[in-house]
Amino acid sequence: MPYRRSRVKPVSSGSPRKYRENFHSSRKNVQDVAIILRTTTVGLPMSIKQKVLIVDDDSFVRLALVEALRSWSYEPFEADTVAAAKAAFAELEPAVTLLDIDLPDGSGLDVLNHIREARPETIAIMVTGNVDVPNVVAALRGGAHDFIGKPIKLEELRVTLRNSVETQSLRREVTAARTERAKGSGFSRIIGSSPQLKRAIEVAQRVAESDVLSILLQGETGTGKDLFARAIHFASERANAPYLAINCAALPATLIESELFGYEKGAFTDAKQKKEGLFEQAQGGTIFLDEIGELELPLQAKLLRVLEDKTFRRVGGLKDIAMDVRIIAASNRDLKKRGETGEFRLDLFYRLSVIQVDIPPLRERGDDVILLADHYIERANEKRRGKRLKGLLPEVARVFMSYRWSGNVRELRNVIERASILEDGEYVTMNHLPGDMVAGGLAANNGGTGIVLPPGGIPLETAELELARQAMERAGGNLTKAAKLLNITRDQLRYKLKKSGDY
Repeated sequence: MPYRRSRVKPVSSGSPRKYRENFHSSRKNVQDVAIILRTTTVGLPMSIKQKVLIVDDDSFVRLALVEALRSWSYEPFEADTVAAAKAAFAELEPAVTLLDIDLPDGSGLDVLNHIREARPETIAIMVTGNVDVPNVVAALRGGAHDFIGKPIKLEELRVTLRNSVETQSLRREVTAARTERAKGSGFSRIIGSSPQLKRAIEVAQRVAESDVLSILLQGETGTGKDLFARAIHFASERANAPYLAINCAALPATLIESELFGYEKGAFTDAKQKKEGLFEQAQGGTIFLDEIGELELPLQAKLLRVLEDKTFRRVGGLKDIAMDVRIIAASNRDLKKRGETGEFRLDLFYRLSVIQVDIPPLRERGDDVILLADHYIERANEKRRGKRLKGLLPEVARVFMSYRWSGNVRELRNVIERASILEDGEYVTMNHLPGDMVAGGLAANNGGTGIVLPPGGIPLETAELELARQAMERAGGNLTKAAKLLNITRDQLRYKLKKSGDY
């Protein structure tokens, strides 16, 4: 062992008698170890022995600890100076370090700082005969896991080590889980390469790295506002704190208020005990308020106060509670327009939209439709028994590219799931697409442009109406431009739309 440079700690002051007392005290520790090792048979069953670095300038203490650790199925290593400890730590990367404070060439606290900087997950246990308050405080502030005084009680050490290794294992599991969760909730989950989507992601990434506390996500239903909210959270410094979400359209106002702010015992009939709301549970983290446009005006006023004062009160409470939470709000409606009509508070809109991220609808994202379809086919294949789907037939891909996708990404996912259940072949065919999708799909046929007729046929009126709607959408609602796309007059188009009730 290259770090086993053992020597008795020199006495800097005092008489030879004091030296002999220290020597015999250390020898007694070794004798005590021998007795305990003979009577203690319970060790730690480990498939892989954990490395433990012993840093102490007293050779008798090191000898005692080495014997004890081996009997408990650890793999011990020794160092007797600050320099030797740092070198050993770098080479061995131990799971646990038993660290004396008083060393010949410095303080064990220097080694502790080195450990914290090099490998923060390492468990450091301070072992010293100089147990005073300043030392304990300095060690714990420096990141020590525990503190044990000399003479060492081996049973106490054994339990401390076992708990330390379990703690380290839990830390690694939590870190790994957080990493996996962050990977599964990051911007990499947002699939697409269209310029519109890239712009939205770029804005969201910059917001995530900032200290902005209010963010507004605007986009149609099914565009992935929840994915953006999660990605912003896990790309921020708040990633290790809670991420909590609530759909404001799913609960009545009274329940939303108690969910957000919590309530005091006795605040109302069923309030039999105090409850913390999301703002307390998410301290340091993020709250996602989906469909915030559905909040009633009185609750909008309370939320505005929370955002401005950064404090809130539980329902029935009298005390303000400080809040450290990032708010990500989302709506599929134009909140500014709703504010101008009095349906939403304009002051709350301006407070929420410090940064606004506009998420594009799927019909404006071009080839992203095919990328997403392939992604959902792969996901469906993971659940599918038997044959795997290889992709879309060319005519299906053309329909997908021209379809309006009013339900956006969510609708696309549902279409693929439906096809994966019904299809018997290797490709998604026209046979199992929804009728309205096939009726409204424009497709290129041998280099030209035509209508894809559904296998079961479709009324001509329905096909005409769908084309009229698509033309209006492509023309931005301009009747004249839409009529030119269909090669009919403006009046003819208006007549068709009026007949259907669309105009």
